[in-house]
Amino acid sequence: MSSIIKKRRGDRVYLYAATSARVDGKPRIVDQVYLGTEDEVIARLSGQGCDGLTLPNATEHRTFGDVAAVWGMLTRLDAAGTIDAVVGAAPVSDGVTAGTYLALAALNRICDPRSKAAFAEWYRTTALPQITGIRAKALDHRQFWEAMDRVEITKVDEIEAALTRRMIEIFGLDTSGLILDMTNFATFIDSTNPHAPVAARGKAKQKRYDLRLVGLGLVATRDGGIPLLSRVYKGSLPDVTQFTPMIEELARRYADAVQTPTGLTLTFDAGQNSEVNFRGLAALGLHFVGSVPSSDLPDLLARPTSDRALVDRYAPEGLTALDTRATVLGADRRVILTHSPTLHTAQRVGFAQTLAKATGQLDELAARLARGRTRKPRAAVEAEITSYLAPRWVARVLRTELTGDIPKNLRLTWHHDEAAQTALEEEIFGKRILVTDHDDWPIDQVVDAYRSQEDLEAGFRQAKDPHVVSFTPVHHYTDHKIRIHLFSCVLALAVAHLMRREAEHAGLHLSVTALLRGLRGIQETVLLYQGERGRPRTRHMITRMDPVQQQLYDLFALERHAPPR
Repeated sequence: MSSIIKKRRGDRVYLYAATSARVDGKPRIVDQVYLGTEDEVIARLSGQGCDGLTLPNATEHRTFGDVAAVWGMLTRLDAAGTIDAVVGAAPVSDGVTAGTYLALAALNRICDPRSKAAFAEWYRTTALPQITGIRAKALDHRQFWEAMDRVEITKVDEIEAALTRRMIEIFGLDTSGLILDMTNFATFIDSTNPHAPVAARGKAKQKRYDLRLVGLGLVATRDGGIPLLSRVYKGSLPDVTQFTPMIEELARRYADAVQTPTGLTLTFDAGQNSEVNFRGLAALGLHFVGSVPSSDLPDLLARPTSDRALVDRYAPEGLTALDTRATVLGADRRVILTHSPTLHTAQRVGFAQTLAKATGQLDELAARLARGRTRKPRAAVEAEITSYLAPRWVARVLRTELTGDIPKNLRLTWHHDEAAQTALEEEIFGKRILVTDHDDWPIDQVVDAYRSQEDLEAGFRQAKDPHVVSFTPVHHYTDHKIRIHLFSCVLALAVAHLMRREAEHAGLHLSVTALLRGLRGIQETVLLYQGERGRPRTRHMITRMDPVQQQLYDLFALERHAPPR
């Protein structure tokens, strides 16, 4: 039975909603909820809205769904405890350990990437203070720096190996097939900074040739693209030079975590091809699936269409293949020539755009020369024409003729060789040459392995998105902090892809971005009721969810982090 009871303290009367029941045959109050002072309750009731509901004085909105889900995954993985087991569990500040700081850094990289200086301000706008029990004032950027300093570079491999074992054990990852790929990230480190030699100018994959780069190699599972091993290297070094050190580390580190390294099949792209690297794979007993640049085997490309057969598993997309052998990097190897109509169409469309740009440039140059509006000598104009024809395949289909010897007499004519383009498309478009040491695998299994690279490539694209699961910008200016920052970013990428994998297994086919967008839409609303004095009373509520958000809410067990009403 429920009733309202009064309690007097001095000259003030406090009201409680009490629930009574018989205990051992006697009436007892078994539950009570504080309602406020008598005056406050009367004031609230007299301030009702037209719909009969008591209106709050104000509201606050906090980010809930994404931060709660990510924190839940980090807790399930015991990321903080795993890091602390290696570097020590002594608190950095206010009882917070180095492992917890790095776990929070990874969480922020996933949900809303900020610098360490801006972290505490962002943290206050989320539900994390009530979820983690950590006060925002303990998350000053100086505490993050101290936490990063506690992680020795030599300990990172040990931490990664321990986290890998946890991921394999908890999430049941299939590690029989792995993917290796490399990329680099632009930094904004001053050119004269001597404290970060790992950041150096090189071949910038983000086209920022004016910035110093940091290279990053990853080995990830084919099962969800989960990073298991990372290697940070100097941005000026070619990717191919890092292949052998990475596979040696892979074999050494995962001999116990992945049963036997000789059972692994590694997939990589043609950028890693070299005789040294292939010999390294053989020496370690690692199987491989890779690719060969088309220019390496022109005779194979020239084989007639009739030599290719439809691959049954990929029949809906019309994939055909020719299984044969060829000399690749000094050895006789199994090679598979595939042709995909989908890839053929995509390459035709992309090449048309490239041609449109080149022909526009040639038209502009021809018009300029016709007006006599150039002072460039013939050699300089020829160099300009060469630059316009430099993009892939353009020189094969555009024919140019430059006449005249002095600037005012120079004239340019050009035409599009349709026959040459037809021959180009027949020879190259839609084709890939795969190479493997799995002589016993059916063609579709080799194609599956090669296409699994798409998961890691998607992860790298995600890592360069400045808004979600971002590795950039790099707000650190020493080798040590850059390396620890990238470690926390790799952890973030692993957690994000584990979340996507969990959703996939639950029947939700979402990209990482779509998954986090859906979770971010689950917000926490705080209703504030201000009394006559003191802090306002609050009521916490979760915003209304659509069906997909409700599925995510249940999948990641957000109820355990939801605020009490």
